[in-house]
Amino acid sequence: MDFKSLVHEMTPEEYANAYRTLDSRATDRPTDISELAIRAIQESIDTSTTSLLDVGCGRGYVLGRIGESKPRTALTGCDVYDHVDIQGADYKQGNITDLPFADGSFDIVMATCILEHVVDIEKAVQELKRVARKQVIIAVPCQRYYYYTLDMHIHFFPLKSDVERVINMPKHTCKNIRGDWIYVGEKL
Repeated sequence: MDFKSLVHEMTPEEYANAYRTLDSRATDRPTDISELAIRAIQESIDTSTTSLLDVGCGRGYVLGRIGESKPRTALTGCDVYDHVDIQGADYKQGNITDLPFADGSFDIVMATCILEHVVDIEKAVQELKRVARKQVIIAVPCQRYYYYTLDMHIHFFPLKSDVERVINMPKHTCKNIRGDWIYVGEKL
């Protein structure tokens, strides 16, 4: 229950292990993002995309859905887990604040329902932008601050301006889709 106080003192390994061993009602769901938000993400993907990275992919549900709508796109998932078996996609273990990919490795980099969990949010956003060539797609919950929650959120985005300030890409859209902010930034 004191995760929000303790997380800032955790080592990267302790932080990753907290998520690897998390056992809650939330881990039983395929994803935290709504069906409408997933469709909005699918529709926002640049049609010329040949590669897509999903950072914080969890068990790969959203990445699998992207694969259904973009079958010719090379898909890669990345998360703190040792291994994730995602049909039709590659997987690489890594941390959002130090991604194991070269600059501009993917046409699109997306992160759904992860930034609210990351201690160094500025570094995380910088990494997402670094490995993207065309687009950065981010989904975060539209949620006000709560200290005691079971979701382990440490950042909150009640306002559109909160999302835009953190991601800060000159050319973007940001919409509230059924309680999720969907931010689509275009690389210039």
